Amino acid sequence: MNLWFRLLFLLISTPFRPKLAAPHGVSRLAFRVWFNDLDTNGHVNNGRYWTLFDLGRTDIMLRMGLLGAVLKNKWTPIVGGGAIRFRRELRLFQSFVLETRIAAWTENRVVFEQRILADGDVVATRALVLAGLYDRKARGFVPVDTIFRSVGVTGTQSPPIDAAVQAMLDLDAAMKLNAD
Repeated sequence: MNLWFRLLFLLISTPFRPKLAAPHGVSRLAFRVWFNDLDTNGHVNNGRYWTLFDLGRTDIMLRMGLLGAVLKNKWTPIVGGGAIRFRRELRLFQSFVLETRIAAWTENRVVFEQRILADGDVVATRALVLAGLYDRKARGFVPVDTIFRSVGVTGTQSPPIDAAVQAMLDLDAAMKLNAD
């Protein structure tokens, strides 16, 4: 993550922001496009979106109260894959909102939906990110039920998996088979 000032602001402001209810809370972070976000075409660089998305997932983890369990158990957040769709460009000084929510989950990984909203509520970018918490000691991903229990949530079922999320999961499985 190379957005140090934005990360620092996020960490400082988190205690003053409302908690998010796991697993259905939605993180919304307001930003503005700065010079270091731009590519040679004068709009936000496609790689910058992935880094901004890191901030959204960090916010959701912090505000759902997961940090304590992550530190206590020495779990490591790991992104396994992602797909992105660009719809509108963002230009210098333009304000935007990064919206992050858990779209669905499997036994041991979560699919986040992350959207960049510009000009009010116009979707400029939408991404799906497959991620999980990895337990190095157990050498595997932490079951999602265990993660939710660590923040006081039990007996919850994943929302229905839509076609885009299923395509992400299928692509991940196919790429795992052809890893060599």
